[in-house]
Amino acid sequence: MSDTPPKSPARLNVPRLSDAIVRQIESMILEGSLKAGDALPPERALAEQFGVSRPSLREAIQKLAARGLLTSRQGGGTYVSDQLEASFSTPWQSMVASHPELRRDVLEFRRLLEGNSARMAAERATEADLRRLGDVVERLKSAHAARDLNAVSKADTALHQAIADAAHNAMFSHVLASLFSMMRTHVHDNIANLFSQGTVSSELLAQHIAIWERIEARDGPGAQAAAEAHIDFIERTLIRMRDESERAARAARREGVGGALPDPWRSQAP
Repeated sequence: MSDTPPKSPARLNVPRLSDAIVRQIESMILEGSLKAGDALPPERALAEQFGVSRPSLREAIQKLAARGLLTSRQGGGTYVSDQLEASFSTPWQSMVASHPELRRDVLEFRRLLEGNSARMAAERATEADLRRLGDVVERLKSAHAARDLNAVSKADTALHQAIADAAHNAMFSHVLASLFSMMRTHVHDNIANLFSQGTVSSELLAQHIAIWERIEARDGPGAQAAAEAHIDFIERTLIRMRDESERAARAARREGVGGALPDPWRSQAP
């Protein structure tokens, strides 16, 4: 008989329950089930949903709050923070505002991002995604019909975000959310400027509908082409508006009127 004592069984590396809850909530944020500003369900309801104890849930929430993904508000409630969007948009917002040459770069980036998002949405969208897109398109139609600039701005942004979400790529979804967060303060003014340009409003609506119809038809290349054509139209229109503004400003200076007209390139339309 051997005198060698039996080996102890290997120690199991069991993850903490709170870490598993953290990963679950992170996944919900990444996939867009929880968005910036969304409130988490009450602690009791969320613990029941996950099938965990309230102390474990509380520990997970504290870990996410320490990392800046969740935040508590005065008056109660835990909310998803805008950390993922703000970390991208905060420095760029002032840079784009003070460096006009970056604005065309933003449009070029949007063309790549939104064209590919639309193609992937056509290929990957679920029935739930299509219903969401259809609902947003109807909101956009109603807003255009009423010429409600606030409603148009919100529905326009919501449509682009819904398309990115339907692509089922977390990076596309969050980068686009960051991009629109960066431009949010100027979108309303830009839409107002574009609405004043004859048929531009109806053309923008038709372009959005064309993107949606190609996604609904599962036509990836067609959806990408429609999304890219939309951005190309915006760039052409802004260039024309900028040139007209510069000519008007020169004419005003010649007459001694002075002053500067609004620069349509201060931001990009949705």
